[in-house]
Amino acid sequence: QVHVVESGGGLVQAGGSLRLSCTASTITLEYYAIGWFRQAQGKEREVVACMPSAVGQTYYASAIKDRFTIERDNDKNTVYLQMHSLNPEESAPYYCAANEYGHTAYSAEDYNHWGQGTQVTVSS
Repeated sequence: QVHVVESGGGLVQAGGSLRLSCTASTITLEYYAIGWFRQAQGKEREVVACMPSAVGQTYYASAIKDRFTIERDNDKNTVYLQMHSLNPEESAPYYCAANEYGHTAYSAEDYNHWGQGTQVTVSS
């Protein structure tokens, strides 16, 4: 069974930064495409950033472009989402998802392994 675990969420003031981490105990994330998603209350789950398993295009949602960075540390079997200049509207649980097909995927339906989420709260 695949276990994907997010961490690093918390409370931050508007304009602040957080770094989320995604790890897995039973798979090597290097070989999986990874997506970060968020779901604000009353809204649909939306992709924030995603990357393929190997060479390919990293995708960032237009709303977060130039403020967020997704990157891997294969030695630590971890994928990070570095977030800067956060605003209160971005408060939500953030989810890490993985798929073994390897290609960049923008839709939640393309991922078959999900973590439980880590809460990000941005105060005004």
